Amino acid sequence: MDQIRQANHQPAQRPAKPTFSELFTPKLVTVLREGYTSEHFKADFMAGLTVAIVALPLSMAIAIASGVTPERGLFTAIVGGFIVSALGGSRFQIGGPAGAFIVLVAATVARAGMDGLLLATMMAGIFLLAIGYLRLGTYIKFIPYPVTVGFTAGIAIIIFSGQIVELFGLKLAGPEPGPLLPKLVAIGEAAGTLNPAATFVAALTIAAIALTKRWRPKWPAMLIAIGLASLVVALFSLPAETIGTRYGGIPRSLQMPAFPALSLDKAIDVLPDAIAFALLGAIESLLSAVVADGMTGRRHRSNCELVAQGFANIASALFGGICATGTIARTATNVRAGAHGPVSGMIHSVILLVLMLVAAPLASYIPLAALAGVLAVVCWNMVEKQAFATLLRASRGDALVLMATFLIVIFRDLTEGIIVGFALGSILFIDRMAKSIAVEADQSLVQEDVADRASAYDSSEASDADTVVYRISGAFFFGAASTVGTVLDRIADQRKNFILDCSAVPFFDSTAANVVEGAAHKARRAGVRFIISGASPQTRRMLINHGVKRPLVTYAASIRDARAQLRRIM
Repeated sequence: MDQIRQANHQPAQRPAKPTFSELFTPKLVTVLREGYTSEHFKADFMAGLTVAIVALPLSMAIAIASGVTPERGLFTAIVGGFIVSALGGSRFQIGGPAGAFIVLVAATVARAGMDGLLLATMMAGIFLLAIGYLRLGTYIKFIPYPVTVGFTAGIAIIIFSGQIVELFGLKLAGPEPGPLLPKLVAIGEAAGTLNPAATFVAALTIAAIALTKRWRPKWPAMLIAIGLASLVVALFSLPAETIGTRYGGIPRSLQMPAFPALSLDKAIDVLPDAIAFALLGAIESLLSAVVADGMTGRRHRSNCELVAQGFANIASALFGGICATGTIARTATNVRAGAHGPVSGMIHSVILLVLMLVAAPLASYIPLAALAGVLAVVCWNMVEKQAFATLLRASRGDALVLMATFLIVIFRDLTEGIIVGFALGSILFIDRMAKSIAVEADQSLVQEDVADRASAYDSSEASDADTVVYRISGAFFFGAASTVGTVLDRIADQRKNFILDCSAVPFFDSTAANVVEGAAHKARRAGVRFIISGASPQTRRMLINHGVKRPLVTYAASIRDARAQLRRIM
């Protein structure tokens, strides 16, 4: 990005470079310094309770889908979740086991065993610490928007395919294959073993979640659905497998911390898994933090957040848990529940520990088909359906990056999907930038003097305190989205009108459109009028395809036209 400046051409005041301690001070400390009252604690307690109720069945479901016992998901949410909130750089982040890790964790367990998984998780934590302390977290923001959408959708498909066996109570002839196509073949061959009871329980769970969210959106839909399914199975003695029949229940306490079996050969063996865990954890946690920022108008500190994720994964492995990361759904639930700060995430972990200590025997009655139903709903919600459709329409380049990432994640490998998607996005950007260069004939190296304009000087352009104008000069693409997003976050600061001038933007991609959309929604919540001026037809089409249109924003041909538009409104 060449430059972002206010239209009055005043020199921008560069903020002082933050110190090491300022960069890595946890948000918890920031919140406590602001003044933490009993009202704040009450808000955090209710939010933490709400998130814990959501996380209880989800943590066990993710653990089972990952090929480990259900209590390991709870260990991850309790230990890892507490550390993520206590040390993290996001005010609202909720940590724990995430659906995105299911495929990687299951593959690691199958190949290297539980000790290998714990060692890989601990090594991933060390890598995350290094990424954070070396301040490399900023570069993770450069991943193009189509890559994240395609990646998330691909993971959702893989997770759902892994739940088909439990959803229908199928009995496979051998171990369930990992790759999608062989898995579907094995499922097709086992179609004759369908269990009507398990199918009914899964359908009941999905229906209960959908109806509860529709009619009572503030109620804990997943917990209600799990409770109803468990009650039906117990009352009618349905032949559906439960946590008790397969795993013998869950323990009523945390296990004592212990190091996994360490050896150089084992560490080398699981090194690729640890790297994949670290990369995916960094991407997932920062995406979750960005979602929280968009919902609240706050800004997280990427590197501090990654350091917290590193410590969380090391601690999770010591206590027998699996990979911990920021979780988008639970973080969004935390924000909607009215959380004030990180204390809510810490309370969520404490409540989960209390529930495990007190209600562990009841977990034995939870049907596995019900947990599969919960994950099926999670998969449906993971797919950003509107964003997926928008990117397919936006341009051929974005559609290519999206579909390449999506298909490679499904049929090949998660890490390959990200790498190929990022590489294609970079090539596409280079191609677009090359095409955006314009050569004008007879263009002198020194600008000639020009005659004064006949129009009168309008003093309101410099003195209107209610209006702020930002000009963006240069290519606005995924590599600059973070920088521009930081500037646009200040649009509601004591201003009533905001004009974004795009007349000097030669290139505008889908990630940039997503940033502007977020800024426009924030402006609308703050009661700020948002006008985009000077956008080229291509830029305007991209923005409109991403929902940046009336009544969210209005368009003007120039800054002068935008000001005239404001005068008419006033």
